[in-house]
Amino acid sequence: MLITIPDVLTAAEVAQARSTLDAANWVDGKVTAGYQAQSVKENLQLPEGHPVAVKLGEMVLAALARSPLFMSAALPLKVFPPMFNRYTGGGHFGTHVDTAIRAMASTGQRIRTDISATLFLSTPEEYDGGELLVEDTYGVHSVKLPAGHMVLYPATSLHRVTAVTRGARVASFFWIQSMIRSDSDRTLLYDLDTAIQRLAKEVPGNSAGVQLTGVYHNLLRRWAEI
Repeated sequence: MLITIPDVLTAAEVAQARSTLDAANWVDGKVTAGYQAQSVKENLQLPEGHPVAVKLGEMVLAALARSPLFMSAALPLKVFPPMFNRYTGGGHFGTHVDTAIRAMASTGQRIRTDISATLFLSTPEEYDGGELLVEDTYGVHSVKLPAGHMVLYPATSLHRVTAVTRGARVASFFWIQSMIRSDSDRTLLYDLDTAIQRLAKEVPGNSAGVQLTGVYHNLLRRWAEI
């Protein structure tokens, strides 16, 4: 499932993040790339554990916690500390699949990367190129969102970032280990949750809503890994 989540960060939070990031010292993005990805990755990023990354990461995590759409779509168990990257001057990231297991630098705790997330911090007008291209059975999806918006997609997907030929593309990226390992099962639960919420708004008090809510939680109880 590929889903866009609008307004994860407020305009003020985006401005704060950009002001801080624009003054930061960036390093070669290859430092956190796996063996396969190193040959196709050309960007800059903040090192894991960098004070700026930690501070802004906490802001991102707080924003995720207040997003019902994120919670419904991701059903998060663990979230990798948000990282930050910058593409400029032809920077790009060739086709790759994200590493399946990552260890958090601060604790060594491992996380299974079920879902990949990109939170855009540059407006589309600030740069040319820089589209996130995600492949699935239905073809290639191009993603270039307003600042503060986020996209979630299966970490198993082949994906790439096209070359930035003008300006700078700044974003936060991270991974989620979901309570629901299977993307298809997560999609079913998300669709069911969406239908339940819609029914509650359109037909308040309908007994079918209670029954469907019971089905949702029984499926979650059956499939969840915690």
